[in-house]
Amino acid sequence: MPTMTAAQRRAAERAGYDAYLAQCPARQLLDRIGDKWVTLLLNALADGPQRYSDLRRRLAGVSEKMLTQTLRALERDGLLQRTVTPAVPARVDYALTPLGCDLLPLVRSIKTWAETHMPHVLAARADYDHRRTSGD
Repeated sequence: MPTMTAAQRRAAERAGYDAYLAQCPARQLLDRIGDKWVTLLLNALADGPQRYSDLRRRLAGVSEKMLTQTLRALERDGLLQRTVTPAVPARVDYALTPLGCDLLPLVRSIKTWAETHMPHVLAARADYDHRRTSGD
């Protein structure tokens, strides 16, 4: 087997990912990105670094537990960075990493699409529900 450069090894690894396979790491990442809190959190951090309390206020309805879990998962995946500034009390800020910034246009587009097309989705739901209840 010929020796491969680091770039060739990375290319070979990328070619081996298939998100349709249950155990593929890319599927796990898609599961994470598809989470509503992840999408909203990444969009919130587009405005720059924010404190936990600011994010909690911004993401109406998120529990402390879910926000903490989501922040930790995104930090683990390299999409955001947690910075602790020594103070009393300690200040903790969250910011997008370059990898998170690279993902931002995609999740921003999904959020915008959802906000723009919600009237059409609501109309489709109402039509579907009407057909189901009227027996058509």
